[in-house]
Amino acid sequence: MSITANRLYRDSFNFLRNELFTIVLLTLFAALTTVMINHLFLPTQEQLNILETTKNQIDAQNIGIKQMISQMSPEQQMAILKISACATFSMLLGHVLLIGGMLSIMIEISNNRPVRFLKTLSTFLPVLPKLFLLVFICTLLIQLGLTAFIIPGIIIALSVSFSPIIFINEKVGIFSAISRSSKMAFTHARLIIPAMLLWWSAKLLLLLLLLLSINHLNISSHNMMILIFNALNYFLLAFLLVYLFRLYMLLRA
Repeated sequence: MSITANRLYRDSFNFLRNELFTIVLLTLFAALTTVMINHLFLPTQEQLNILETTKNQIDAQNIGIKQMISQMSPEQQMAILKISACATFSMLLGHVLLIGGMLSIMIEISNNRPVRFLKTLSTFLPVLPKLFLLVFICTLLIQLGLTAFIIPGIIIALSVSFSPIIFINEKVGIFSAISRSSKMAFTHARLIIPAMLLWWSAKLLLLLLLLLSINHLNISSHNMMILIFNALNYFLLAFLLVYLFRLYMLLRA
């Protein structure tokens, strides 16, 4: 039987429906981890207010980002660096927790073993550092591709799409996983690219809704909205992972 997108979507929806409780717990855990790291390590509200005031003053002078940063004090530049590093680290860690957890769930189910949330988390903890490095490398390559031009970013995203699955399921090295992923993904690009574009579109829609609503919220509602946004974002990623894992298993059968 040939592999079709409709079959993969149907199988993915069925898997999410059957394991909805565990997947929701996992997405909330990853989202909460992201929000907590940002809350603990981001600059204080006073520092953020100073940065916002400086930005507004410089915006009035119509200068570029480089000039804006050059006019900031060393403390303000350090605060900018801290915000960027913290946001990047928390985002990567959230993605790693979700990817590792989802793949552990799917591997357990494919081996006909019962799924338990805490056991799922403990299963991938030994490979967490290497998985983090793999996700960091893949994310960096994709961002460089998107910065250069959109098409290279899509091609790189396609080439590394199976790499976390291969890394965890086949227990190979990071670069071996990326290499094997490229060969498999390009052969079946017609099944992967539409799903990835749909995932990106849904993420952009979520981000747009967040930006439209965030200015009308108080601080507590703002934090809750960020948590909900991250949870929904991770849920979308969970669906994509189920889709890719199902395709991977059918290709290996």
